[in-house]
Amino acid sequence: MRAQQQGCAIGGSALYTGLLDVVADDVRAGGSCRAALADHAAEAVAHALILRFLAAVHEVALDGSAPDLAAYYPSCGGRPGPGVGAAFMATVAAHLDRVRARTAAPLQTNEVGRSAALLGGYLAVARAGLPLRVLEVGASAGLNLRFDHFRYESGDGCLGTFGPAGSSVRFVAPWAGRTPALDVPVEVVERRGCDLHPLDPADPAARLRLRACLWPDQEERRHRLDAALAVAAAVPAPVDRADAAAWVADRLAGPAPGVATVVVHSIVAQYLSPEGRRGLEEVLAAAGARATPEAPVAWLRMEPADDQEAEVRLTRWPGPDGDPPPTQVLARSAFHGPPVRWLAG
Repeated sequence: MRAQQQGCAIGGSALYTGLLDVVADDVRAGGSCRAALADHAAEAVAHALILRFLAAVHEVALDGSAPDLAAYYPSCGGRPGPGVGAAFMATVAAHLDRVRARTAAPLQTNEVGRSAALLGGYLAVARAGLPLRVLEVGASAGLNLRFDHFRYESGDGCLGTFGPAGSSVRFVAPWAGRTPALDVPVEVVERRGCDLHPLDPADPAARLRLRACLWPDQEERRHRLDAALAVAAAVPAPVDRADAAAWVADRLAGPAPGVATVVVHSIVAQYLSPEGRRGLEEVLAAAGARATPEAPVAWLRMEPADDQEAEVRLTRWPGPDGDPPPTQVLARSAFHGPPVRWLAG
C-alpha cells in the first residue's frame, strides 16, 4: 500500500495519495478495507492490488451508488475535501461484497497516453517503407491499437505533426526536450490484440470499468479516455481472449511478406508469470530468426525502468548483416505517458 501511495504521489494524484493514509489506518484497525483486501494480502506489488481496490470503490461512485463519495470525486462532478476519507470508508462498508468482488477483477486502465511514448517506435519501424501489422499483447479494450488515428504535435510548430488534424485525441508537446521525427508516413494494414480479459469499448459496462480504473482527480486522462472511446467507435481493432505467448506464436507462425510486423505491449510484463515472459521472449526470438528484409519483425515495449519511469525499447529482426539484433532504448516516460523524454536519434 505504501509503495502504491508513492506511485500515486509521483503520478500526481493528491486525492489517492491522501486516501491511502486513511485506508492504511483502517487496515491496521481491522476495518472494512482490511476485509476487502484480505483475500489478496500475499500478492506481489506488481499485481496492482491497491489500484484494483481503489478502482472497485471508484466504480461504485461512478454508477451513482455512492453519492456521498461522488461529491468528493471530480470524475463524478464533485470536489475533494476533508470529508473524503469518511465518505470512502462508509462506501466500502456499505458495499463491501461488491467492492471485494470487483477488487478481484484485473486492472484495465488501457492508458491512451502511452501511445505518445510508443509512437517513436512505430515511426522508426515505418521508416523502412513497409506498412505495419500491429499486434498488441495485453491490449485491454484495444484503444492504443488506434495510435495512428490520434494527433501528435511537436508544440513549437517546427518539428512537424503526426496523425489526423481533426482527431478527438490530441497530444500537444508530449515530449520533454528532443522530439522524434514526425514526418514519416505510416500505413497500418492490420491491428489486432489479445488479452486474458478483453473489454469491448462499445459495451457500457466495459466503459465504466475503464473510467473506474483512472484516478478520479486526473481530468486530462479522463478526457483522453473519452476521446479514445470515440475513435474506437469508428476504427475497428479486434482483441482476442488469449494467452500472450500462445497468441503471438499463432500470429507469427508464418512470414508476412510485404509488411513489418510489430508486436507491442505497455506495462504488461509485470502481470505475466515468469514462464509467460520467457515463453513470449522465446516466441519472438524464433520469429525473429525467420524474419527477412521483406517480412521483418519488431518488438516494441514500454515497461517500468524503475519506480518512477517506464522505458521504451525496440528490437528489430533481421539484424544488420545477419548479426543478432541490437535493442534500442528509444525513450523514457511517466507510466501513463507524457512527458516523454526521447533518447534515440
